[in-house]
Amino acid sequence: MSQTTTDRVRWTVADLELLPDNGNRYEIVDGELFVTRAPHWGHQRVCSNVCTELNLWSRQTGLGESASGAGIIFTDVDNVIPDVVWASKERLAAVLDDAGHLTAAPELVVEVLSPGEENERRDRQVKLKLYASQGAREYWIVDWRLQQIQIYRREGATLVLTATLFASDELTSPLLPGFTCPVARLFS
Repeated sequence: MSQTTTDRVRWTVADLELLPDNGNRYEIVDGELFVTRAPHWGHQRVCSNVCTELNLWSRQTGLGESASGAGIIFTDVDNVIPDVVWASKERLAAVLDDAGHLTAAPELVVEVLSPGEENERRDRQVKLKLYASQGAREYWIVDWRLQQIQIYRREGATLVLTATLFASDELTSPLLPGFTCPVARLFS
């Protein structure tokens, strides 16, 4: 009996516990393992800037919270670590487990692109589908090298590209009443 080439290893949350704590980021989507190295300084600076802007607005309004590097355990075979998330206080109370992990999509997920074809495929295709299927209302893909942001918003059961913003634009969101941020500030 021969094994087909379409058989593949399906990784689970339990498997992640066995991987080394070596500075790499391990994520699984539909049982597929994604491994990324520690991000570039520019990547991390943009993540920090996005999170800071969301936190400043959240403190002023009291409507929610943002965090960087928060783990989301959707299922046993879908476990990801987005760069930044924002959740309303109501949503956060409903989806945060006792271990401090999100168990469902927050309203807003932000991924800052890392260089490399596999990294871009993961964020632009694999995670876009995952976040859409799990109910995220907005998904921002930030390209710190090109200094642009692609904004995906929920339409029915999917996330649809609704805008591409550049450094000269203002970032706003219907999820965040009164939030406005010059895009250039996120890249400074």
